[in-house]
Amino acid sequence: MLVTQTWLRIHESQTISVTGSARRNVRSDLVVWRGTFFAEANTLLEAQRALKADAVRVEQFLTAKGITNAHLSPIGIQSLRSTAKESSESVPRTLGYRLSQNVEVRSKEVDRIIRLDRESVSLVESGVAFTPLTMEFIYTGAGEAKVEMLAEATKDARNRAEQIATQGNRAIKNLRSAKMGVFQIAPAYSTQTAWDGMNDTTSLDKTITSVVAASFALQ
Repeated sequence: MLVTQTWLRIHESQTISVTGSARRNVRSDLVVWRGTFFAEANTLLEAQRALKADAVRVEQFLTAKGITNAHLSPIGIQSLRSTAKESSESVPRTLGYRLSQNVEVRSKEVDRIIRLDRESVSLVESGVAFTPLTMEFIYTGAGEAKVEMLAEATKDARNRAEQIATQGNRAIKNLRSAKMGVFQIAPAYSTQTAWDGMNDTTSLDKTITSVVAASFALQ
């Protein structure tokens, strides 16, 4: 019995460990576009009126481009101050006010929003102090792709194990263990990685990489 148990332990310990991977190129199907604009005036009331007029121009611009789901953030208020010398003391003075507001648009019409970003220069030409911010590109199918690609990576690991085993005149039996690696969503054809995974939002086209460390029994 002791000899048999020892032989079984030795037999079962004959495994091969490999790493499999799967890669998939995808195109973002959701874009988040943001912009910011501001108005300055000597009084808070004047600044508020100017910003309100600019907000109307921004909304008219978006409506003309077919955008109906724009979201305007609450107004930010900043005092414009300077320091003046009075006798031997420095006294702060308020010179005016700067009011700012952000606008955000989320859309699955990615190409339309890319054009919108380029055409937003017309707001500046109309007198609005508008600055478009960096767009975010998101692939919403990452969750489903992750499940499918883990299966593909495991299959790749088995193929690699079979190739290695064949060189030693052995064969693969069953999967003993599998450990999922980090999930990387990087700019297309990029070699960027992160130890805790990457979820790129800067590029329109992306490359998804899934890795699995697997162990197979040999027969």
